[in-house]
Amino acid sequence: MMAIEGEGRPEMECTEIETSADSLDISVIFHVVTDILGFVLFMHQQIPSIFQDMSLEFDSQQTEYKELEILLTQTEVKASLRRKHAGRMREIKQGIRRLEKLMTTISSLRTALQLVISEIPNVQGVILVLGASPIRPQCVYELCFSHGKVISGGARDFTKSRAAEGLSRKAIRMLISKGAGSDTYAGPTKLFLLVKAPSSLNLPLHFLPKRDFRYSKKVVPLRLRFKCRTHDHEVDAAQYDSQTASFVSLMDSTSDDLIWFQCRHIIKGLASKTSSTEE
Repeated sequence: MMAIEGEGRPEMECTEIETSADSLDISVIFHVVTDILGFVLFMHQQIPSIFQDMSLEFDSQQTEYKELEILLTQTEVKASLRRKHAGRMREIKQGIRRLEKLMTTISSLRTALQLVISEIPNVQGVILVLGASPIRPQCVYELCFSHGKVISGGARDFTKSRAAEGLSRKAIRMLISKGAGSDTYAGPTKLFLLVKAPSSLNLPLHFLPKRDFRYSKKVVPLRLRFKCRTHDHEVDAAQYDSQTASFVSLMDSTSDDLIWFQCRHIIKGLASKTSSTEE
């Protein structure tokens, strides 16, 4: 099974993760991708905690800052308390500044992913690249989706379902068992997201076409394929033939109909005490 580099890359393993659902809807794909993205950033020490904890911390800091601002407007506050509150506000402001750019980029990337999945509900390939640039990665995660039974488009609901939670847990457990995140790198790096989509995709504010995208042959990607345990044997067989037996048909950047699009929103990791100590 070849990858993006095409000829010359040795055959590599693709791990299958199965769901009992008949199809993979847009909500499941969105949450699986974002959960794996957060896991990759955390395991490679690019963020201090998981997305949910970071969001709670950021919201808490903003709330406390506003409360202290209100307190300082009150004339009856003693001078000693005023100095204490002002000092605390400076600390909180530093914390907000540290997280603000990262949280904004994550939010923009999530929005972009929702838009592209809404535009192409049967998206088949996603790549997460960690490194200085997409063509010179430190590690690569390739995600392939076999959608199973074809369903008509409905409301664009991205509420996280139990199916999405279960599939994300399976994927993360599998990545851990495969050694994801075992390699550590000194200092912050970048995470790039690419999506395989028809060349006609037009979301210029969020995605740029990368028709000839390739990354170094030296990097062996971790590959996951998400498939449905469907009762529709004809659909399942077709998906198997096109996506399992020939993974390259989905991940090959030279495909006539499908090309890679790189998300404009690039997540840059935060410098941590651990990485600075290692340096």
